Amino acid sequence: MNVGFAMCGSFCTYSKVFPIMEQLSQQHKVIPIFSEVSCHVDSRFGTAQEHMARAKEICGMEPLHTIDQVEPIGPKKLLDILVIAPCTGNTLAKLAHGIADGPVTMAAKSHLRNGRPVLVAVSSNDALAAAAENIGRLLGRKHYYFVPFGQDDAIGKPTSMVADFTMIPKALEEALQGRQIQPILLRG
Repeated sequence: MNVGFAMCGSFCTYSKVFPIMEQLSQQHKVIPIFSEVSCHVDSRFGTAQEHMARAKEICGMEPLHTIDQVEPIGPKKLLDILVIAPCTGNTLAKLAHGIADGPVTMAAKSHLRNGRPVLVAVSSNDALAAAAENIGRLLGRKHYYFVPFGQDDAIGKPTSMVADFTMIPKALEEALQGRQIQPILLRG
């Protein structure tokens, strides 16, 4: 099976996401995809170059990171499923409004043309604020599935929610069967 694994700029979650990418790559062909931010921005959680190198080491190929590189995903039916982990509030908004102006959103648009599943692993500081509307829009759309998520710091960051990345493999299995893993909301 071919799994697209798209990473957006929630750098604080990369230490949890990379082990899942590695786990999936032991069973499937995993094609890494990086957003423009994730392939260009250095943060206190590591440099963009380090993240790109780690994905290449895990997947055995350079991450796709341009619109030109990801556009053929749909026409050539390159993926069975596209995982977006972490999926930021910015990417949620673009997906919810059909905007395909970067590698991750174009990968999703191209992949969806074949009616194949997109699995979203939310990581957003405003998931219970501005991003809530976009999560709701995607929950109502065909072919979008969510990794269970919940508040990560209800007192310190009351509108922030993050997916339980360890549930990606099980959520992926369910999405491939056309089912949303339940429960979708995690209790704190």
